[in-house]
Amino acid sequence: MSITNEAELTGMQKASEAVAQTLKEMRSYAEPGMTTKQIDNYGAKILADFGAKSAPLLTYRFPGCTCISVNNEVCHGIPSEKRILKEGDLVNIDVSAELNGFCSDNGGSFVLGEDVHGHQKLIDASKEILHKAIFHIKGGVRISDIGHLIETEAKNRGYKVIKNLAGHGIGKSLHEEPSEIANYRDRYNLKRFKKNGVVAIETFISTASSYAETLKDGWTMVGNKGGFVAQHEHTIVVTDGKPIILTEMNGIWN
Repeated sequence: MSITNEAELTGMQKASEAVAQTLKEMRSYAEPGMTTKQIDNYGAKILADFGAKSAPLLTYRFPGCTCISVNNEVCHGIPSEKRILKEGDLVNIDVSAELNGFCSDNGGSFVLGEDVHGHQKLIDASKEILHKAIFHIKGGVRISDIGHLIETEAKNRGYKVIKNLAGHGIGKSLHEEPSEIANYRDRYNLKRFKKNGVVAIETFISTASSYAETLKDGWTMVGNKGGFVAQHEHTIVVTDGKPIILTEMNGIWN
């Protein structure tokens, strides 16, 4: 969507507060020994307290309130009573929701407890690359140039990007135009970021794979060549200068 008045900006700010606070609290709540379903239930209660509804559940009938992906899972992990988290797990929580007709989206990968498997370097790369990408976005910038920046930064650190997962426009619904804000230079994408546009910018930084494949459950995605992936995501408003980071309070850069 494009912000055209103060009421729309306020609506996006409130929806963004709901998802950002939920993500932040879910990350703090998660501990080794918990199931991903426990953590999802906790997040669902926070969203409900805001009066917000899970966007994946509402839009796609996703079997959970939030997506919780663990270790080799790239994204869209289904919360489960059978998935028990362990010390050092690479965990990704993605929270998107609708509140009063506005949608916002954010996510972040983190190490649960002690970094016994050495995932922190990958996570830090994803966070730093997202930060750099977001602060290069303003009205008129080519979407493909941001993709090129993300992939170049990943390669410089010895990583790859997932090419079939992307950021997207957002606002009145979860996925809007621009539909593909890729993590690489898509030379066929001639679109540019527009001032006042609302977009969800996300990184998918990978140790081994370049594509994600869907498992038999129909939702969970894993890398085509294995390895691990870190994802970080903010919803922003594009301006002529520095973007407005609507979900900044989630603390994923801390």
